Amino acid sequence: MSEKHISYQPTEGLSYDPAEPKYWDRQALDQEITRVFEVCHGCRMCFKYCDSFPSLFSMLDNKYDGDVRQLTEADTDKVMAQCFQCKLCEVQCPYTPRDGHEFKLDFPKLVHRWAAQRHRKHGPTFRDRVLGNPDLAGAAARASLGLANVLNRVRAHRVFMEKVLGVHRDKQLPDFAFRTFEHWATKQGLTEPGPGGEAVLFQTCYVQHNEPQVGRDTVEVMQRNKVDIRCAKGFVCCGMPAWEHGDLEGLRKNARKNLDILVPYVEQGAKVLAINPTCSMMLRREYPQLVAPEDRERATMVAEAVADPSEYLWSLRKQERFNTDFASSPKGAVAYHAPCHLRTQGVGFKGRDLLRKIPGVKPRLVMECCGHDGTFAMKTEGFVPSQKVGKRAFDGMKEVEAEVWATDCPLAAVQFEQHAGVKPLHPMSLLARAYRGDSFDKKALPAADPANADSPNDTKDSQE
Repeated sequence: MSEKHISYQPTEGLSYDPAEPKYWDRQALDQEITRVFEVCHGCRMCFKYCDSFPSLFSMLDNKYDGDVRQLTEADTDKVMAQCFQCKLCEVQCPYTPRDGHEFKLDFPKLVHRWAAQRHRKHGPTFRDRVLGNPDLAGAAARASLGLANVLNRVRAHRVFMEKVLGVHRDKQLPDFAFRTFEHWATKQGLTEPGPGGEAVLFQTCYVQHNEPQVGRDTVEVMQRNKVDIRCAKGFVCCGMPAWEHGDLEGLRKNARKNLDILVPYVEQGAKVLAINPTCSMMLRREYPQLVAPEDRERATMVAEAVADPSEYLWSLRKQERFNTDFASSPKGAVAYHAPCHLRTQGVGFKGRDLLRKIPGVKPRLVMECCGHDGTFAMKTEGFVPSQKVGKRAFDGMKEVEAEVWATDCPLAAVQFEQHAGVKPLHPMSLLARAYRGDSFDKKALPAADPANADSPNDTKDSQE
């Protein structure tokens, strides 16, 4: 029996830091994989999340009599590939470094280490290159003058995309905006003042290329609360799509560009407001540990200044300038979905709390993974599993029986729209509508892709 015992204590191969040489040592990684699989098999708290854990438990229980050391490389690859980095297992796990536990177990970081080694050994696939670079995709879509949006709705083209790119033919893809958020912000003079102000907006690549209206609404909400908010030119994707498949150099390249822009603002006391929870998580939790060693001091400084827009606005609620002069309101319950990557930051659900400030609004919280998780739901192998994972979230939102839904994650909104029939509003958009006095009648709510039309209030921009 003693021969089968595997210690739960960290092995000599433990490393979550890509700057350490042993991070890239396959034998060291295998030691940690064996240990972590043993701990997870004994605990089983995370059985309900992605398929990684059910697959691991099933193989050990039914094929290997519980002996982790009998797992083959193919078995390990299967378990690792089924993780889509929702990070809820790390949120729930009692053995993490964040909790100061001696086991120092971080399953998502272990998977990233596996993916990074795999990427270094085999290089990226064509799909990895395309999905890992949203900025290039956005630029190409704008160059197509709207053709990309049309083709994404043509069945023959989607079948072609599936065969060539591995993007599932039935996945609803977000439209690309004709003009970027940065284009609008520049015309509004928001990029002119330069570093300074109370906050600088990191709009994220999704808002930049797909839904600029969410960025506009965020700026409007901050301005209505007398926040001196600035925007900047030149931001690129936070790097998470590249890091999903282990492209550390791609992440570091993007991180350096973003840090170059953000640091002057932070040095002058500005907060960094990142609209998408995945991006705020990257800036706040991942950059300090993943960027190149020479960038880590700057990354740590920026991380300490990062906030979710709702988190920042909530911090002003006791100040005189906090604005509760709402001109309209969704009545009754609002179904509010808490994104996984917001939960992993441990800052609470301030978007939900802000909605309570609107007269008559009673937000109902749903804390289940929607299953989109970066590019996972787009892929041929992820599309169907993403629906299975997201079913509890879909059902939970429907059970609220509310016409208005909300979520802080724009990609989660796309997932809900396709599989639950309602597109949630970002809390900033919901607040902006309430300030403006817009109707919350179901027929008056935004269509699936409001970003692709110029703002009706921006007539000058519309005419150009």
